[in-house]
Amino acid sequence: MELRAQLPAVGAVAAGGALGAVARYGASLAWPTPAHAFPWTTFTVNAAGCAALGVLMVLVTEPPVREAHPAEAHPAEARTGEPRTAPHPLLRPFLGTGFCGGFTTFSTYTLDTQRLLSAGEPARGLLYLGATALTALAAVWAGVTLTRAVRTRVVRAG
Repeated sequence: MELRAQLPAVGAVAAGGALGAVARYGASLAWPTPAHAFPWTTFTVNAAGCAALGVLMVLVTEPPVREAHPAEAHPAEARTGEPRTAPHPLLRPFLGTGFCGGFTTFSTYTLDTQRLLSAGEPARGLLYLGATALTALAAVWAGVTLTRAVRTRVVRAG
């Protein structure tokens, strides 16, 4: 695809990335990690970013749960097959690639792991290495699962 056509998405990613990086930097200022301490701030930021990405992907990529018969769908929705409240096409690049990508910091995670291992703390380094990966996966799963459950409950109630 032509670069010119991609410029709005590139701008959305850049703006979201800048905001995510500022939020992460703010977290590091609010909860600084002392030298030789377990990097809780990076660990928490990565887990929170993964959970937010799970929530976002459900809201942006999955159509709402249908309780009604398809014939009862809004005319525009029935005609196109798309939900009538489809998210803006720049929302995913802005929030997913941009904000969540700028907010999470898996490069810092690997640097923190290397720092712990080099400092003669292999148990803490390996714990951090494994716990971050497992927590990140669990956070995405929790974000997806909880968002689907809430969305289903809202549709049934509403």
